[in-house]
Amino acid sequence: MAPVFAHGALRLYLLALLESGPKHGYELIKALSERFGGTYSPSAGTIYPRLGKLEEEGLVATHTEGRRTNYSITPAGLLELNSRRDELAGVESDISASVRRLADNLRQDIRVNMRGLRADLAATAEAARASARTAGVTGAGAAAGRYSPDGERRLKEAEMLVQSFRDDMRVELRRHAGSRPVSAVTLETVKTVLDQARISIRNSLEG
Repeated sequence: MAPVFAHGALRLYLLALLESGPKHGYELIKALSERFGGTYSPSAGTIYPRLGKLEEEGLVATHTEGRRTNYSITPAGLLELNSRRDELAGVESDISASVRRLADNLRQDIRVNMRGLRADLAATAEAARASARTAGVTGAGAAAGRYSPDGERRLKEAEMLVQSFRDDMRVELRRHAGSRPVSAVTLETVKTVLDQARISIRNSLEG
């Protein structure tokens, strides 16, 4: 994969993030992840060495608060940032391009994975239909079975599974949103998976 940041660009962008006030390492990682819409999140091994280098150069100062080390831009760091505003605008433009590229890559991965999922769902649906035919629950048998105790039990179980899935996903989405915004890629994944599940379930009902 192509580098997300050009040489020296992350260093400059960290100074820009610190311009608004002191931040600890996790806050900087979170801010970068949000700027990329969740398509990229730098590792601690990427961020902390650069912060250490900025501190060595006198562009960033640190102070400890509890177990956290906060980083703040120094007058020298602000001077460098001001002298490179045009370059920073270019970094912002590069980030926007990187977000589009990473989103395209993720969408392609989703499409590839969805092809495999569709094949698995189709095979599962066909196996279920074959099992139902063997048990004599298709055609006229299905109409009768719809009102049988077994048919009612299966209906309730299917409804509970759908409700359980809905509740679990709502919890997961809200827990995620509590730490960072839901990305466009996640939303597209949800739409794609649910659309395919809807089609597969309808096909099994009509089979």
